[in-house]
Amino acid sequence: MAIVGVDLGGSNVRAGLVEGERLLKIAVREVRSQGRAEEVLADLRSVLESVLSPEVKGIGLGVPSVVDLETGTIYDVQNIPAWKEVPIKTILESEYNIPVYVNNDANCFAAGEKYFGQGRPYRNLVGLIIGTGLGAGIIADGHLYSGTSCGAGEFGMLPYLDANFERYASGQFFLKSHGQPGRELFQKAAAGDQEARRIFAEFGRHLGEAIKAIMYAVDPEAIILGGSVSRAYEFFRESMLETVSTFAYSIARNRIRIMPSTTDNIAILGAAALYLDSQR
Repeated sequence: MAIVGVDLGGSNVRAGLVEGERLLKIAVREVRSQGRAEEVLADLRSVLESVLSPEVKGIGLGVPSVVDLETGTIYDVQNIPAWKEVPIKTILESEYNIPVYVNNDANCFAAGEKYFGQGRPYRNLVGLIIGTGLGAGIIADGHLYSGTSCGAGEFGMLPYLDANFERYASGQFFLKSHGQPGRELFQKAAAGDQEARRIFAEFGRHLGEAIKAIMYAVDPEAIILGGSVSRAYEFFRESMLETVSTFAYSIARNRIRIMPSTTDNIAILGAAALYLDSQR
């Protein structure tokens, strides 16, 4: 069975043809992010059509925005000002006569890990994206759970200290608390800089508190970390796990598995997984 997964970002759009567990073909195109709504749609069509084949049974689309899951309408796409309200499901289904499934990028990440990545052994997991923000997707009882308004998993918005978890447990922490981009600190930590490593340890403690909040809220078997900051896992792992070890319930504390994602092209695979999840 062939499926197409499409990852729409603020700077480019990527599409892939997925058959079984294999990603057979990938196409990438720059998005005219500051252009008219029709221009962005034309960029999306161009990439999509370059991987479509007669065997394709469904299309999954991941977007950095809020989605009305019933209608497949997306709202306020990040970094694409013209896409304020786009009924993308209706548009694509009418053009290609193929079922289309739309969700936000964090939910796609969780679905991708469940169907193609390290989440396959688990029925209850959280995919936690640690980048410029802190987003998450939830797999509950083997299925993607998006909530009523596609808002489930917004753990980064929970109050924490003087702000919220996103301020302290995402890439924002490094610049706002220490005046340096996370990328620079990662390079310094990799070179052995002890102050950079201390900052990552501090970050790990904040992330550990966020993970504890997730554990109290949804009690997952596993939490899989993605996003740019997760590449520095070796530098915050120990302090993160030390903090998680203070979780109140020992049975959950001992069972939880926390790991960084190792799945290539997870955004495309996650979009494709939306179709698979709809079939279960």
